[in-house]
Parts: sequence; structure tokens; C-alpha cells
Amino acid sequence: MKIIREDRIDAFIGTLKQRASFPVGEDGIQRVVRKIISDVQRQGDRAVMRYTEKFDSVRLDKLSIGKKEIGSASRNVDKNFLKALKESAGRIREFHERQKERSWRYSAGGVTLGQIIRPLERVGVYVPGGKAAYPSTVLMNVIPAQVAGVREIALCVPAPGGRLNPHVAAAVNLLGVSEVYMTGGAQAVAALAFGTETIKRVDKIVGPGNIYVAVAKKMVFGQVGIDMVAGPSEILIIADGTADPSFIAADLLSQAEHDEMASSVLITDSAGLAAEVKAELARQAKNLGRKDIIGKSLNRYGAIIITHDLRSAVDIANRIAPEHLEVMTAKPAALLPRIKNAGAVFLGKWSPEPLGDYSAGPNHTLPTGGTARFSSPLGVYDFMKRTSLINASKSGFAGLAHAVQTLAEVEGLQAHAETVRVRLANKKM
Repeated sequence: MKIIREDRIDAFIGTLKQRASFPVGEDGIQRVVRKIISDVQRQGDRAVMRYTEKFDSVRLDKLSIGKKEIGSASRNVDKNFLKALKESAGRIREFHERQKERSWRYSAGGVTLGQIIRPLERVGVYVPGGKAAYPSTVLMNVIPAQVAGVREIALCVPAPGGRLNPHVAAAVNLLGVSEVYMTGGAQAVAALAFGTETIKRVDKIVGPGNIYVAVAKKMVFGQVGIDMVAGPSEILIIADGTADPSFIAADLLSQAEHDEMASSVLITDSAGLAAEVKAELARQAKNLGRKDIIGKSLNRYGAIIITHDLRSAVDIANRIAPEHLEVMTAKPAALLPRIKNAGAVFLGKWSPEPLGDYSAGPNHTLPTGGTARFSSPLGVYDFMKRTSLINASKSGFAGLAHAVQTLAEVEGLQAHAETVRVRLANKKM
């Protein structure tokens, strides 16, 4: 974990930007994913099963898993997990209920205008599951869709050994999702986007995945909507000399353990705290099972940046636009008005990032790689569509006619102007 002075951060930020573009543009990956998508379009279920066997070493005789099987698998979890799952689901639902939007209208000058807000009809949720189980991903992606009023939710998740992970099954069962398919990777994305004999095509695909899933989502965008192309995880902590170095180190390590591409950054105005955190990182990492991954992550994309004041720390954080931003200062709320770019902000030493990952309530699907400059967390609004409404009376039309005609003529669109002239010439006007 390198310590960097404020006047030498440009190179490090450049490294983060390069990392953020992870190999979506790499020709080899694109070729593989393009072939998978093409095969699924042409061959349907057969291609999905073939690629599932090739990549996941699972030979399936069917893609779907029934409600009874889901219920049976979900019983193989302990009571403590189920209690935590229910508590988290309740908090997540309560938070997302507050994001609901409603249709609206207003009238002015004989014209009624408005927006009709409706849920999407059918959504595909991708849940990773090749190397680990992520029941929290089920909660975070399904609940806002349900709150929005989406009628059909199709969930795809890899099933190692041909069996649905019991913890994922418990989350699926808790939320009442009945349409589940045991496949993952680019083939699952293609099936959701274009449809197969078994899997009906969706309107939008949400959920995280590996590089092949990310590239597949990017390639099918336009045929369907997607939530985002998420990159490796990241955390940035702003702290002053009052912060506890053991808390900071633990939180930095919580992201570094994700994978070798994860980024963990501390920005502080205290050189003393910087030294303490660096020592604490080495001490705590020794006891963690993924210490090799952590070491590579911290060496490549980790840094402690020392600034001359907290104002500069916030300015640098805004340049990086992190997925997760923790503020551990004497008065953390005082910095909030200056924070412009972050996927989620965690204020104070008792708000570690994992609270947001699992149980606090806000969504853990967040913009990464600097995209918090223009993107938002996944929410109910991602599962809604808006339709503009225009209803003009005769007098309302007459009031707009001259402006419409003039602008159409300036743009050289004669037929546009003619739609106005035809009506003005009508004797019934």
C-alpha cells in the first residue's frame, strides 16, 4: 500500500481510470461473447445448455427449476441466516418504497400535459453463482423491481453440480420469484435478451457478473435495457486524525478481498494516521483467508493519499468518483455538501460499507469506475418507464400553431408545417 503526497496523485488517478475501463474492449473476450450470443440466438436452449456444460461443467436436462425444488433447497439453511435475510429484505423494501414515482398532469393554455409512469413488463435478474453464493444480490435486484410493480421477473443463476445454492434458494423463495433458470455467463444474458424455447425474452437485464457477463450486457444493450456495466469494486475513505486506524484498515480490506482489481484508497490530512493505517493493514491482513488477493489489490490499486486539508481530500474524492465513499472525520456531515460524486456515502465510524452491502436498506448495486459522475445506484426508477402525454384542445392548438409552423419551416420540414396548415384551414376550427 503506497503513500502518495497530494501533488503526486495524477499518475495514481490515471491508473484508476485505466483500471476502470477493464477489458471490455479486448478483442479476445468480445469474440468469445459475440459467438456465444450468436449461437444462443440461432440455437436457443441447445446453445445455452452446451455453453453451461462447457464453462460450468454442468450437464443440464432442463434449464428451469420448479417452485417445489426451490422451496426444498431453501430449507437447508439455518434459522439465523433466515432471520438475517428477512430483516434485510424488510429494510431494503422499506427504503425502496420511498422511491416510487407517480404519473402527473397539468393544464395550461388549453393544453393538458403530463407523464405516464408505468413499470416494465418483464425483467431479467442475473445473480452470480459460479464460485460463491450471493443471496444479497437476489434481494437488491428483485425487491426494487417488485416495488416498481414489474409483473414478470426471470432470474438466472449458475447452479454448480446442477443444484441451486440453498442460501440463494432461500432468498428466491422469500421473495416469491417462481421463474428461475440454472444458467449463468454470457449465455444467460443472451437467452434473456433474445429468448429461447424455454426462456422468454425480457425488457431489461439487471445484476452483476464477471467480465463475460459485463461484455454480454454491453453487446445486447439496445435490444434490451441494462442497469449498468459494473467494474471491479472500490472504496475511498476520507479521514482525519480523530479516526480509528483499525476501523479504516478493516474497511479498506473489506473491498480489497473482492478481487485483485479492487481498489481501496484512504485520503487523509494526517501523516500520523497514514502511518498507523499502513501498519494496521499489514497486521490485519495476516489473519485473512484471501490475503494473497488482498496483497495484489492493495499493491496495484491501493493508496494512502496525504493532503494538506480535508477540502482537498473531498476535491480528490470527487475526481475519483468512487463506488463507496466513507467519511471518518470529527464532523463527517460537515463535508457532505461538498461531496458531488459517489455511488453511496457512509458517514461516521459506525457506518462501515458492508452495512450497505447487506442490511441497511439502500441498494448495493452502485456505479463504479468513476461513473458516479453521471450514474446512480440501482433503484425502483430503473424498473419504470415514462411516457409523455399531450392533449390539446382547439384553442390550445391555435395557441401553439404559429410557433410550431415557424420552427418547422426554419428546419425545412414542410410536411411538419403542413400538419398545422391543414388544421388551420379546416372550416370547423
